[in-house]
Amino acid sequence: MPSDLLLEIGTEELPASSIEPALEDLERVFCERSAASRLPHGEVRRFGTPRRLALWVRAVADRSADSSREVLGPSVKAAFGPDGKPSRAAEKFAESHHLSVGQLARAQTPKGEYLAAHLEEKGRPAADLLKEVLNAAVHGVSFKKSMRWSDVEVAFARPVHWIVALLGEEVLPVVFGDVRSGRLTMGHRFLSAGPFELRSPADYEAALERAHVVPDIAKRKKLLRDKVAELAKRGGARLLEDPSLLDQVTQLVELPCPVLGSFEERHLDLPPEVLIQEMKSHQRYFSLLDERGKLSPKFIAVSNTPVRDDQLSLRGYERVLSARLTDGRFFFDEDRRTPFADRVEKLARVVWQGKLGSYADKVERIRALALHLAQKTGRGDQRATIERAATLCKADLVTGMVGEFPELQGVMGREYARASGEREEVAVAIYEHYLPRGAADALPSQDPGALIGLADRLDTLCGIFAIGKIPTGAADPFGLRRACLAVINITLGRHYRYSLFGAIAEALRALAPKLADVKRKGGEPPVEAQLLDFFRARLKALWSEGSRADVVEAVLSAGFDDLVAARARLSALSQVVGRPDFAPLAIAFKRVVNIVEKQAKDVEPGPADAEKLAEPAERELHSGYLRVKARVDELVRADDFAGALKEITALKPPVDVFFDKVMVMAEDRKLRENRVRLLTEIGALFSQVADFSRIQAEA
Repeated sequence: MPSDLLLEIGTEELPASSIEPALEDLERVFCERSAASRLPHGEVRRFGTPRRLALWVRAVADRSADSSREVLGPSVKAAFGPDGKPSRAAEKFAESHHLSVGQLARAQTPKGEYLAAHLEEKGRPAADLLKEVLNAAVHGVSFKKSMRWSDVEVAFARPVHWIVALLGEEVLPVVFGDVRSGRLTMGHRFLSAGPFELRSPADYEAALERAHVVPDIAKRKKLLRDKVAELAKRGGARLLEDPSLLDQVTQLVELPCPVLGSFEERHLDLPPEVLIQEMKSHQRYFSLLDERGKLSPKFIAVSNTPVRDDQLSLRGYERVLSARLTDGRFFFDEDRRTPFADRVEKLARVVWQGKLGSYADKVERIRALALHLAQKTGRGDQRATIERAATLCKADLVTGMVGEFPELQGVMGREYARASGEREEVAVAIYEHYLPRGAADALPSQDPGALIGLADRLDTLCGIFAIGKIPTGAADPFGLRRACLAVINITLGRHYRYSLFGAIAEALRALAPKLADVKRKGGEPPVEAQLLDFFRARLKALWSEGSRADVVEAVLSAGFDDLVAARARLSALSQVVGRPDFAPLAIAFKRVVNIVEKQAKDVEPGPADAEKLAEPAERELHSGYLRVKARVDELVRADDFAGALKEITALKPPVDVFFDKVMVMAEDRKLRENRVRLLTEIGALFSQVADFSRIQAEA
């Protein structure tokens, strides 16, 4: 009869950011090992707090399923000699499966007849299998940073103090370091009476809640959110929404206990981002807004334990914040004593990347590339703003405030530029060139910041790729994937028309002096090719979220140098690809492509010669092509790709007739080459929209 399973790993307080990934590891390894052991189970629930990681698995079968499988051995020819006696290969194969050669069967395969072993394996009791599965799961959890303690040889994010492993009411043996599993768990560190026993997995959540622990992460987050919102309302304010802070605080407490505090109103003349960052980064306080949507001189702090004297606790929270805000005010006042433009020369002493020079070098390249992009996108009239903002865009890196709070890059640049009397559009551009900072962030609202942001990211991408530090797996220390997505989103969001390849080439030209001594591996693709592949991968992942993968592949294979045009082609193709009349068109085009790919490499490029078109079907196709081409070229220039597709569809009937009536591979070489040139021209016409050969026409 199926039983529920509980696995809990009890620890010292875990880093908040490690809890969710650790639970994902724990569940993944458990599910993989269970599947490999053929042990069915029901829903898996995850529980996590700063002191525990847990899985509750419903309805684990009482034993694994029986299995029957056939394993192929050597071929019959290799298994027996001329005298019919088994070879060494046959004997070894039989021995490996605890059989005699006579017990082996024979199986017919496309490659011939082979010896085969039919293996029957009976299911094993769940308790026996779960010993292995749970031990593998506990040891399979990985962390960015692990530690060892006492004299144990295993590592974990924090020392492990207890393990609970229950299948129904039975304790399963799990060992990690010097800790052995049992049924004892712990409640809240300060509010519970001490260790207590769990009789079965069904008792887990309710028993912990009675011990003042909310183990369900979603329930704890909702409880925290509701308590904070209610407390803010009682204080005449509302919560400044910050999902990342809510997630973080949820993982810092087992029982959320918020308190409402305040700070001196005089600090409200600091930029609101400074106040919010001071409260969030150092103290994990929630910021509040007044009825006008302005920052309120109030905050909410969350502790893990209710206190007897709220005022005493509150004074502690307020005193710590007061000191932080006083420091922030000091930095703000001191930084403004120096004219913002005077800080630019100090960037020469700040290294951006060892092989790529200082921030002063980077600023020079950003300015030149931003002006180049302004010219290419038709924004040359904003040259003065772009040039000034690009010159100042990194100057806040050498301020005290940004040194203390790197997250305020751009924000402080904007504020210090305003304080120094720079034009407002320059100050806004300094701030906006960092946008978007993440997937959910807004795009720049004005061209100067957007173009400087493009230049900054393209310089980073080209420079880091050129010195060989390309992202691998999950490792991306320079944030190149984020930079690539920002280039794509800014370009599409601002509808900028420029050559991506040309911009990359321009960025690499500016970097050339720094790259002169960089050695590259023999046979390694050019940096430009690597970068375009990188952009292609990001575009494919991004666009496949809303369009068919084969359609995205077809559009990208036809080129994406102009990102805006590529997106328009994707939109047009996505609208027609599902229609019944589209599949025959794609199939016809594939026939064109197949012939061109096989034969065009041996044919001198050029247009088809109308005088050499011998058959009526090929003359009709050629005249149809000429009629359609003029209209398609005009529609493509106007970005009317839906219209271009409609025109291209008119070639479907003459293409079909051509293939039915005309032998492309004629014996006459000149005739054959002319027909291949005609098909090449038709293929090029289709390719202005997409590579139709990439589309699954049967889909």
